[in-house]
Amino acid sequence: MTVSPETQSVRIERTYPTTAEHVWRLWTTGAGIASWWSPDGFTVEVNKLDLRPGGELIYTMTATAPEQIAFMEGAGLPLRTESRKTFVEVDEPARLSYTSLADFIPGVEPYDFLTVVEIRPSADGVHVVMTMDAMHDEEWTQRLTAGRGNELDNLGRVIGAGSGPA
Repeated sequence: MTVSPETQSVRIERTYPTTAEHVWRLWTTGAGIASWWSPDGFTVEVNKLDLRPGGELIYTMTATAPEQIAFMEGAGLPLRTESRKTFVEVDEPARLSYTSLADFIPGVEPYDFLTVVEIRPSADGVHVVMTMDAMHDEEWTQRLTAGRGNELDNLGRVIGAGSGPA
């Protein structure tokens, strides 16, 4: 993980033993997203996926594990949250960018933040670089980074298990 104070962005990188096309399908189909997107202790249900610039991904994330339920309740957050992303760039299978609406944080006005995903072939398979705008404060930026890192680890497990859309 790299945090850039100049631009207030965070970068996470992973390398997977697969093709760029496979990672793209896992990232851009409802079945693919549902197979890995949520952090541990949560599930994701894709409600809408319109993969084009200006199109939306709308999904519901639900806390299912006891420790996640306790955390959400303790933080005053709902157990089910509908999340909304708007695609900015769709360049199959190399680059995907989207804004995420942060409208679920108590006491904070809703705002958008950008995520850029680069998928590059490498000698070991495919290298994924995810760069995200920092959130409104350090605590939430750390939560975002931990959650996205966990999601990328889950993506690696799905790839390693040979599951998800072929």
